[in-house]
Amino acid sequence: MSAPQGRFLTGSTMRHVAVMTMSSTIGLTFMFLIDAATLFWIARMGVEQNMAALGFAWTIQFFTMSAGIGLMVAAVALVSRAIGSGDQAQARRHGSSAMLITFVVQAVLAALVLWIREDILALAGAKGDTLVIASRFLLLSVPSLPIMAVGMVGLGILRAEGDAFRAMFVSIVAGLVAMGLDPLFIFGFGLGVDGAAYVMVISRTVNALMALYVVIKVHDLAARPSFDNVRKVAPAYAAIALPAVATQLSTPFGNYIVTGFIAQHGDGAVAGWAVVGRLTVLAFGGVFALSGAVGGIFGQNYGAGNMHRVRTTYRDALLYNFGYIVLAWLVLFLLRDVAITSFKLGPEGAEVVLAFTNLAAGGFVFTGILFVSNAAFNNLGRPLWSTGFNWVRDGVLMFPLCWWIGTMMGATGVVYGQALAGLLAGSMAALFAWRFVAQL
Repeated sequence: MSAPQGRFLTGSTMRHVAVMTMSSTIGLTFMFLIDAATLFWIARMGVEQNMAALGFAWTIQFFTMSAGIGLMVAAVALVSRAIGSGDQAQARRHGSSAMLITFVVQAVLAALVLWIREDILALAGAKGDTLVIASRFLLLSVPSLPIMAVGMVGLGILRAEGDAFRAMFVSIVAGLVAMGLDPLFIFGFGLGVDGAAYVMVISRTVNALMALYVVIKVHDLAARPSFDNVRKVAPAYAAIALPAVATQLSTPFGNYIVTGFIAQHGDGAVAGWAVVGRLTVLAFGGVFALSGAVGGIFGQNYGAGNMHRVRTTYRDALLYNFGYIVLAWLVLFLLRDVAITSFKLGPEGAEVVLAFTNLAAGGFVFTGILFVSNAAFNNLGRPLWSTGFNWVRDGVLMFPLCWWIGTMMGATGVVYGQALAGLLAGSMAALFAWRFVAQL
């Protein structure tokens, strides 16, 4: 059975980029508000070790979450190409197989993290009560990562199909559930940090169930799971998923390095870094959304052979990225004191936040360029290129730059080192991606 024409094959590419990105931004922002709201309520407890513990725990969870994002990238690429070429049956096989593979892979990774969680927390710089609290938070929340990953892939399939509204709605509902339950579990039930972990599990489950319902019942984009389908889909899926996962894992690896350097300056600095992490995903959620949103646009037009629309999509995504980052940076700068006061940061944490909001946040222009280029590489047949550029940033540049500038300027220098690594890697990725897309 042939599918209707893909939504992204006609009309303004800038409009598609803007509509998909803005709807995804709203949904992602609500999801990111879960972590920000959690940190806000934990800060009300007045225990700096709790803030630092969440910072360490999120750094570790970031690894498995990033693997899930890489698996989602592969699902978006395959499903959107199938839709673009008019093969609905193939799109359905890709959809269900991707979700099944993702669940199994994430379950294995979650089990590994639980097994070695104390060792990796200690390597990141956690110690004493902070390590104990972070370890328990991981014990309670990590088992839900496979469920969350299925929800992520489900939302990715919706974006591949072009259903921006329902993808946004699912994310909003899950975010509202978390924001409503956080104060109840943390203070109402007196569970503290444990309560935050329980709410995270509930929110992830709601997100996954709703995404599955829309994918299966509304769009019929998931065939009945079967070993035969997985076996047929696996080679093409793995060809994109393996380098995409490797690409995504570079970011938490770089963040792990930065957290280790920050930890050398005490729990106060780590608490500030935890706040920076939440500010990053809130302010720049549009950049994360952009890289995911344009994947479906690339994929559908690539599958249909519309290479001129692929080129204009890349150009429009870069323009959108620049405008968004400049606006978000301005907002961060104006609200810097509000953030420091709201999260009850001490002098060390405040310095870290100010280093980010005053200067380092501007470097996200180049991080956004890197993300857009990665989306082009992943959906246009060059996934290993995105792997290479990400690891240049996080595996080659991050350590020496954070160490060098951090040695001179302390914790704030570490923040600047991370931004400089993103600037250099993003510039290189843009040069290669522009030439590659132009030659399609």
